[in-house]
Amino acid sequence: MKVLVFVKATPNSEKGILPSDEQLKKMFTDMGKFNEQLVKAGIMQEADGLKPSSAGKRITFSDQGHTSVIDGPFAETKELVAGYWIWTVKSLDEAVEWAKRCPNPMPGEEGVLEIRPAYSAEEFDELLTDEHREQDARLRKQIKRQQKPKSKPARKKPVKRAKRRPARAKSKK
Repeated sequence: MKVLVFVKATPNSEKGILPSDEQLKKMFTDMGKFNEQLVKAGIMQEADGLKPSSAGKRITFSDQGHTSVIDGPFAETKELVAGYWIWTVKSLDEAVEWAKRCPNPMPGEEGVLEIRPAYSAEEFDELLTDEHREQDARLRKQIKRQQKPKSKPARKKPVKRAKRRPARAKSKK
């Protein structure tokens, strides 16, 4: 089961105010240890922090085909996200157990995590056509190819040349 774990924003994170240097260093250390545990357990697939909503945009869609772009910042800090993880777990209960082990992601403030299960294609199996399934498989394969690190081009080995010896002065005998 794939879940997204959201780190909820706070008024300070939305203003771009970071904790004290000491709190920040401790958070990075503690969070680094937690992330290592997640990776070793095969849980964490991806994670990142997000910039404040003032750096973002919202796109709204209407049923009449009208699309709007709204510049951040956005109101209601409690509804905003400051970071995320993507985890693969056996159950929502397992995700909760891992989340309870997380260090406070907002040092000096009340940190909040929200866990949201992702839909799987199997849950829509009755609605999907063979064409939809083929497209999904093709796109997932393409994404995996794009995510693979591109190999560096082979470096050409320098051509070894025989060392030239300096011309010797002919001695007169």
